[in-house]
Amino acid sequence: MIQFGDSVLNLGDPMVLVAIVAFGVLVLVVVMLIMVLKRAGEAARMTAPMVQQMNVLGQTVRGLSDGQQQLAGGLTHVSEAQTNTQTQMMQAMEQRLAAVQHQLQENLHANAMKSARSLAEMQEKMNETLQGSAVKTTQSLTQLQERLQTIDKAQANIEKLSGNVLSLQDILSNKQTRGAFGEIQLNDIVSKALPRDSYTLQATLSNGKRADCLIHLPNPPGPIVIDSKFPLEAYEALRRADTQWEVTEAAKMLRTSVKKHISDISSKYLIEGETADGALMFLPSEAVYAELHANFPELVREGFDKRVWIVSPTTCMATLNTMRAILKDARMREQAGAIRKELSLLHADVERLGTRVGNLDRHFGQAAKDIEDIKISAEKAGKRANRLDNFDFEELAADTAPASVVPLSSDK
Repeated sequence: MIQFGDSVLNLGDPMVLVAIVAFGVLVLVVVMLIMVLKRAGEAARMTAPMVQQMNVLGQTVRGLSDGQQQLAGGLTHVSEAQTNTQTQMMQAMEQRLAAVQHQLQENLHANAMKSARSLAEMQEKMNETLQGSAVKTTQSLTQLQERLQTIDKAQANIEKLSGNVLSLQDILSNKQTRGAFGEIQLNDIVSKALPRDSYTLQATLSNGKRADCLIHLPNPPGPIVIDSKFPLEAYEALRRADTQWEVTEAAKMLRTSVKKHISDISSKYLIEGETADGALMFLPSEAVYAELHANFPELVREGFDKRVWIVSPTTCMATLNTMRAILKDARMREQAGAIRKELSLLHADVERLGTRVGNLDRHFGQAAKDIEDIKISAEKAGKRANRLDNFDFEELAADTAPASVVPLSSDK
């Protein structure tokens, strides 16, 4: 039973149950209607864009139809324009072909004229070339004749040079002239390698012997002698030897000659206290020098034992360059005292310069300090003048008046 105020409903009554069921069905129907309406509103909202799209699609279809019509009209216009263009092109091509044909005829005529002129010019050039060739041939023959004359002069010079070579052989075959030849070559090498005041040519020693060249080296080693020797006869005999006996005899003669030269130099030019304890034997021939070192090493060793060093033009130049370095070093040592004195004076000048720079720096510092003080004083004076210019004298009098005036007492 259900009681509503004064009314009481009996659930066991069929009518009540039917009424309740009908009410529930009514409520359910109302709820379902509300839901259907809600779903319809949502469906309408969802279909609105589709409707708009359909409208746009319809407008697009109409636009395509209009475009198709315009395209058909355009194609018709293009077809007409193409027909007109083809007609114009055919006319233009016909005109162009006519012009080209006319131009071709003119070009052919011009080429024919040009070919005729070219043939004429070529004929003239050929005539000129033939004439020029004849002239050049004549000139060439003249130059050939001149060159033949030059060759004849060269032949004469060669013959003269051959005579000079024979004269050189004559000179070398004579001992005195051969010695003079070696001395001249030695003088040339020494003059190119050393200063003029560092050597003496044909110097006479205390024993009365005269050396070809005396190099004035400092002690040690002291002045060193260079003497020129040229054992040409023995060397030429060795070169001309065909049999073993001739080779042996020529080698014996070369050993004897070189040993004699080494002994002479060692006995004549090694003077204790006057010259160095060694001397140089100058061979003016590289071939003789090479032969001694290649096949006669005992002669070189004997020269070492007697302190006589054998040199060729090449090794002599190298030795003289070494001597030049020694002379330069000795002269530098001689000047060492003067250099040391100049360095001492330079050191004093540098110290004096440092002192003066320090004094100048102090003066600059004092001047800077004085300028700073002057600037401070000027700023103070400016500030005081500014205050004086801005003074209000009445306020100043009021500010400076005493609080109470003490009257002067009269004398009784």
